[in-house]
Amino acid sequence: MENEEKRKNFDIGAFIGRHSKDKRYPECEAVVKEMKQSHSKIGCVGYCWGAWACFQLGAKGKNLIDAVSVAHPSLCTKEEIDHLAVPTQINSPEHDPQYTAELKEHSNKVIPTLNIPYDYQYYPGLTHGFAVRGDQSNKAQKDGLERCKNATVHWLAEFLSN
Repeated sequence: MENEEKRKNFDIGAFIGRHSKDKRYPECEAVVKEMKQSHSKIGCVGYCWGAWACFQLGAKGKNLIDAVSVAHPSLCTKEEIDHLAVPTQINSPEHDPQYTAELKEHSNKVIPTLNIPYDYQYYPGLTHGFAVRGDQSNKAQKDGLERCKNATVHWLAEFLSN
């Protein structure tokens, strides 16, 4: 009950103001650059708000990461999708006001033309946030969360194994 109350009172506008792309991307990039000094391959997973950072880190000319997996992406732009240059997986619920039908269509039209491996996983009946806050007592939501986890692990294993 307490978590539900916190969710209801969460001020997304204030959060985005404190954690805008301009503020957080330099930090994300710095962390990945540091990691590259001791790791031969790096994958990036972003759920919701974190997806845009994955897309930017995996952009053409950056050479920062080797694979991306995102679930129910938020605040992503067509331009970020257009510039992807690493294997990309998108786990997308049927109902998502953030990753709109227009963005889904754009992703599925553009990414296959980018000459990168692409995997679009569709989760019928599920909604935005299913991969992180799905109701585990609901079989469909629990199954979707498990399927997303397994898909992400498989995707990263495929592209990050030496």
